[in-house]
Amino acid sequence: MTTGIGARIERKEDRRLLTGQAKFVGDIKLPRQWEAAFVRSPVAHGRICAIRKPDGLSGWVFTAADLSDVRPIRAESSLPSYNASDQYPLAKDKVRFVGECVAICIAPTRAEAEDLAEAVEIEIDPLPPVIDALKAREPGAPLLHEEWGNNLFLTTFFDGDIETLRKTAPVVIEREYSTARQAMNPMEGKGTLAYWDEKAGQLVVYTSTQVPHLIRTGISELLGIDQGQVRVIAPDVGGGFGYKCVLQPEELSVSWVARKTGRPIRWTEDRREHLVAGANTRQHHYKLTAFADERGRLLGLDAEITVDVGAYSVWPFTACLEAAQAGGNLPGPYDFGTYRCRTFSVATNKPAFTPYRGVARPGVCFAMELTIDAIARAVGREPSEVRKENLVAAGKMPFTNVTKKFYDSGDYPASVVQAEEHIGLAGFRARQGKAREEGRYLGIGFSTFTEQSAHGTKVFAAWGLPLVPGYEQAMVKITPSGSVEVRSGNHSFGQGLETTLAQVASEWLTVDVSRISVTMGDTGVTPYSTGAYASRGMVMAGGAVSKAAEVLAGRVKAHAAHLLQCKPEDIRLSDGKAWFGEAHVGFEDIARAWYLRPDQLPDDVETAGLEVTEGYKPDIDTGVFTYATHAAIVEVDPDTGETAIEDYYIFEDCGRRVNPLILEGQAYGGATQGIGTALFEEALYDANGQPLTSTLADYILPGPAELPHFRLGHTETLSPYTRHGIKGVGEGAAIAPAGAIVNAINDALSPFAVEINAIPATPEKVLGEILRARAAREAAE
Repeated sequence: MTTGIGARIERKEDRRLLTGQAKFVGDIKLPRQWEAAFVRSPVAHGRICAIRKPDGLSGWVFTAADLSDVRPIRAESSLPSYNASDQYPLAKDKVRFVGECVAICIAPTRAEAEDLAEAVEIEIDPLPPVIDALKAREPGAPLLHEEWGNNLFLTTFFDGDIETLRKTAPVVIEREYSTARQAMNPMEGKGTLAYWDEKAGQLVVYTSTQVPHLIRTGISELLGIDQGQVRVIAPDVGGGFGYKCVLQPEELSVSWVARKTGRPIRWTEDRREHLVAGANTRQHHYKLTAFADERGRLLGLDAEITVDVGAYSVWPFTACLEAAQAGGNLPGPYDFGTYRCRTFSVATNKPAFTPYRGVARPGVCFAMELTIDAIARAVGREPSEVRKENLVAAGKMPFTNVTKKFYDSGDYPASVVQAEEHIGLAGFRARQGKAREEGRYLGIGFSTFTEQSAHGTKVFAAWGLPLVPGYEQAMVKITPSGSVEVRSGNHSFGQGLETTLAQVASEWLTVDVSRISVTMGDTGVTPYSTGAYASRGMVMAGGAVSKAAEVLAGRVKAHAAHLLQCKPEDIRLSDGKAWFGEAHVGFEDIARAWYLRPDQLPDDVETAGLEVTEGYKPDIDTGVFTYATHAAIVEVDPDTGETAIEDYYIFEDCGRRVNPLILEGQAYGGATQGIGTALFEEALYDANGQPLTSTLADYILPGPAELPHFRLGHTETLSPYTRHGIKGVGEGAAIAPAGAIVNAINDALSPFAVEINAIPATPEKVLGEILRARAAREAAE
């Protein structure tokens, strides 16, 4: 059985992960290791007046005054109007959100470290907090960073001739939408263990990160250590979703204390810390005006987008990535010619915003898909019909849209057709009508999106980020026994890259994946990579492995040709052997000749050997686009506001499927997170900036009982710009659920004249809208 690209095989890493043999930061124990706990700010905004350490324990407690030689986290950007922020690893002079690190305490055990943290006394003079991003934009609002003179990290503007459309468009739709703040909740929280290796002369940092090479750069620059003296190792990582793709203040503090004290120091994040200090994503507000013709053909869009990005700008992606992505991706898969959009990246007294699975697109998809349905209602047509007519047609591919996104390939309307057929739209309206006669309210909703994946150098440079990815590198090697080693600086935290990268190597070398080992995440032994984010793993790391394996396959053929006394072009590789007709030599024979019996090789042998490192990026720098349509049928109880998902279908196109089994797992997980966004998850704050959802009893995650049986469909439109036609797909399934589900809720509640425009669509919100609509109706009568 082939184990190359397209093979539906189980993940190599699962045995380790499912039998308790994996090694996370929390599993590592070194001699003389101590544990750390952080003293965190109890107020959202205030000036630090005093920090008092317990008597006699000053060597166990460290504050910003102790870390005076550590530079603050400062993510610069070249974009006009950008305001940079300084975030010290331990708060200096001022705190700007509840949960900000103020001091680090170390002790032989975590319990002792936490007891010590409780004994630290801090005096903070409270300042007025800024909790609402819209109010933070107003003149006279309290300032988080006084030197700015406002609370805006960045304002961007796309210009278009909207005023002409405003006067001439037959249909004008105005809406406001909002999405809630969320916490990403990976199974494993953040964690860091650092120690100084005297023999190597290196600071060794084990950390739960998606981007080990970037973290090495950040630690080096801010601690003032040469990068050659820093080794970052990401062991097994229990989920990331973007939460672990930035430099963390705790990584800096733990690293500094380990170097200062000369002993290993470890810190692992607990769930309460995560929910308080890690509620850092998804919170958007939209004001949209859409212009359409009598059939619902979209003519133009006018938008104002406000993103609540919290107190600081994260490194390296800055506080501006979310809003920049929102403004650029709002048009989505739709073909229209006029667009005006202004975005505001607003500072508030909340944790710093971090990219989360989908990066802005769950919000823009929600807003855009609800707007398409609103247009359909205005013109009296089935929303899926209006949707299909507005999507970019297959015959126009490749297509450059109104924001200059380059859509490389695909048939967007066909995905809606597939979703219509599999969800049963043709018979649904009759079933819906019968259910209403019985007092039951069913609704159907669709949501279509594009996912830009593997963004290239020019895209990141255009965003003005301080660090821009280039060529992804990978090493592929045949060992003396004929097995294969793959090394990549990328990292896997649930995506299955240990398996899929092995499959790519297997595609060229024909060695079974069981004989291919994949090493990732260690800056000491892997080629450089900026890491795992933006659905780039299979496109970039997979492309680099493919390129290196292809070169290596050529070298194998050259060596085999000498051993078999033929020409290299006459050699074919199959089953881990090199064949010339019926004669063959195994990879172990070829490797033995190179490593152990060079006397069997010609004098003019290729001296580069059986180890290849190659760099790769796609033929275009604008990313490649996956797309999908999600369809949902829901039932809403008008007496309680509860929503039950009856059916859910996903049809997606991610180019060449490297491993269909892993792809399905990604779809299930992403859609589950999307359902959390749509119906459950919300980080709430009171007027003083105190978090109200600091436990999993308050912050609600969807569980098995709340999930439908997902049904999946796929097609493969190969990208012409990547190796093997691969596109990224890791984030996609999390993007569409809110649009599909809330469109279905609004469809179900149409007899009540109710329209839900904010998520999560909790029972309280849905019932509240029903009651408001009922009261308005009664008042009118």
